[in-house]
Amino acid sequence: MSNLAEFRTEVRDWLATNCPPGARGDGQIPTGSTKVRIEDPDVKLWLARMAERGWTVPTWPTEYGGGGLSTPEFVVLTEEMRRIGARPALAGMGVTMIGPTLLEYGTTDQKARHLPRIARGEFAWCQGYSEPGAGSDLASLRTRADDAGDHFVINGQKIWTSGAQYADWMFCLVRTDHDVPKHNGISFVLLPMDQPGVRVRPIRLINGVSPFCETFFDNAIAKKEDLVGGLNKGWTVGKRLLQHERSGMTALVGGRSMGPSGSLVDAARECVGVENGRIADPAWRERVLRHNVNQHAFRLTQMRTVQQASDGSTPGAATSIFKMYGTELQQEKSELMCQLKGTEGFLVAGGPENDLEWTRTFLGNRAASIYSGSNEIQRNIIAKRVLGLPD
Repeated sequence: MSNLAEFRTEVRDWLATNCPPGARGDGQIPTGSTKVRIEDPDVKLWLARMAERGWTVPTWPTEYGGGGLSTPEFVVLTEEMRRIGARPALAGMGVTMIGPTLLEYGTTDQKARHLPRIARGEFAWCQGYSEPGAGSDLASLRTRADDAGDHFVINGQKIWTSGAQYADWMFCLVRTDHDVPKHNGISFVLLPMDQPGVRVRPIRLINGVSPFCETFFDNAIAKKEDLVGGLNKGWTVGKRLLQHERSGMTALVGGRSMGPSGSLVDAARECVGVENGRIADPAWRERVLRHNVNQHAFRLTQMRTVQQASDGSTPGAATSIFKMYGTELQQEKSELMCQLKGTEGFLVAGGPENDLEWTRTFLGNRAASIYSGSNEIQRNIIAKRVLGLPD
């Protein structure tokens, strides 16, 4: 629709009628996992309505369950959802990572089989990349996939597989040729998690939760029809997926989640006090102001990037900027929130739940500058591929 004002009115009216109260404000956002129950019937209704409209994946083609929206229309939809506090109806690696990657590299059959089910939230995905001996040097991975006719037989181990205990499918980098340079012998495959050859063991972190897992493969099966991008061509596919992970369209438009709900200004006013309508302590006033200005500038830069991407695709190497700076802002906010609360801000048990939540967020955010490619790796990518500096 060329008239964005008319489209905004249409979106606003539709949201007012179709977004139930239980889908507004903080709360559960489904990932599509068949292993996680949707507790609130409003959340389930919201998912069904948004999927029917194609707005769980607004910029995907309608033939794959998307909304077919242009980038400006997508921005309008996101702004109107934010205006009423509507949560995304669907999240997770299906819509932000493997879905966009399949749109670029998948076969017609792969798109037809997987994308509509992702758009409807019928299953959840996890990522099989890192290994105990292949983290930042991902191309050194050793998990092997041997050709067995119409399928591959997979053996090896992955680590830091986020949400693997709840996932229905995995997208995975495997070695299919051991006699070529390491980047050239990697393939990208899809495989179901609920099979005898896959075993998942959650890893308990310092913040008390287990978002990451070890995943073990013992003669696991991936069908040849789920080889993405061609045999031994997985490094190219895998790198592109990382760009979607680091800063996909939804993250760029909506901004990154900065932890539990809560305003730094409100917390500072409560903990430090108010004088003449301002945060009483000038040092804290400066710290809070500086963070909020940087966060706002970061979000405006994200929005500008989206508006410049007229085809709705995720940018390339520039995504490393958003990953690096976004995680540093994320860590800074959780640290400031804990410092504001003094000793109570670093309790791990026995205190008010909101304080404990921020402590867990502070601890969990220590990993933010490591996963999705460490911030040191992102700085190298920015130097070489964005700024064009020599090696």
